[in-house]
Amino acid sequence: MEDGKSSSQSAGKPIRCKAAICREAGEPLVIEEIMVAPPCPYEVRIRIICTSLCYSDITFWKLTVPPACVPRILGHEAVGVVESVGENVNEVAPGDVVIPTFLSECGECEDCCSKRSNLCSKFPFKIHPWMPRYENSRFTDLKGEVLYHFLFVSSFSEYTVVDINHVVKIDPAIPPNRACLFGCCIATGVGAACKVANVEAGSTVVIFGLGSIGLAVAKGAKLCGANRIIGVDVNPDKFEIAKKFGVTEFINSKDCGNESLSQVVKEMTGGGADYCFECVGLASLVQEAYASCRKGWGKTIVLGVQKPGSQLSLSSFEVLHSGKTLTGALFGGVKAKSDLPLLLKRYTDNELQVDEFVTHEVKFQDINKAFELLMGGKCIRCVIWMDK
Repeated sequence: MEDGKSSSQSAGKPIRCKAAICREAGEPLVIEEIMVAPPCPYEVRIRIICTSLCYSDITFWKLTVPPACVPRILGHEAVGVVESVGENVNEVAPGDVVIPTFLSECGECEDCCSKRSNLCSKFPFKIHPWMPRYENSRFTDLKGEVLYHFLFVSSFSEYTVVDINHVVKIDPAIPPNRACLFGCCIATGVGAACKVANVEAGSTVVIFGLGSIGLAVAKGAKLCGANRIIGVDVNPDKFEIAKKFGVTEFINSKDCGNESLSQVVKEMTGGGADYCFECVGLASLVQEAYASCRKGWGKTIVLGVQKPGSQLSLSSFEVLHSGKTLTGALFGGVKAKSDLPLLLKRYTDNELQVDEFVTHEVKFQDINKAFELLMGGKCIRCVIWMDK
């Protein structure tokens, strides 16, 4: 075996391939040929099989203030095959099928060794333009200009380089267009319901926002045995779709009349929901969700990605006297290496169904079509195939 532990002819050399680059905020991605450097120590170079578009990609594609930066290769929900590995990588080998994850698990720090946290303190999560360990990029365009990374994954490229702490080996028998969903959507939603909220059987759940994350929460709540799963959205067309994911009732937040959304929820639930999940990314909706959960034991879990600088305003009197819990759940509280294999097993055991999340599939050359579909509310998840 050669240095870098790869038998491939490309090991240790730059690879020329295609990537979809965000060169201007909000402008269509540009497919160009780029150079992908070989992996440094503790890094893995991955050939992406397919990637799916998450709304967080759109949020940062539109963003014009820091931590936004261009030119950048977006994408963070994908599955691929290890092409080569750098020194000191023993966990995976060329040919292994892997999911790159935006959240790391080093397995050594206090957080990774604790069951109470999925937030690695050795390689913390941040919206970062570089590789996590070396503070530089593995991407350049053909003019030699540096291209920035996104969420330590950058899957809108035929090849990417990811730190080993962000790589999870999976069963190659799992269909790639299902496996990729576990890199963000499924882990975040199902994990938030099953792990962070620990939804109790027979309980009442309210989900604010019925996009893919909200629907994944519904899947998780159903797995936990929730009795009522109430979906809240501005689009009434989503209710029929949401029923397939376990949602039992619907509130159109535009039709609350003179009442606040939280008042409507309290009336429907006899005093408030046991669990509320904010899946949109609006501070005002977080406040409504918190107001909608039951005094004494209600939990509100925040999953939506807010714009930088967003602030919450809560009454300290209510916080003290209501006895409720408000918490965030990055990646649904899921530890990448420890918990993702367990979630994937629930899928392969047919306990967790994810087929209905994939409503569209496109070729890599049509990646901008995926953006149009998701922004137009016409799809839940669009899978982008690199070589079809």
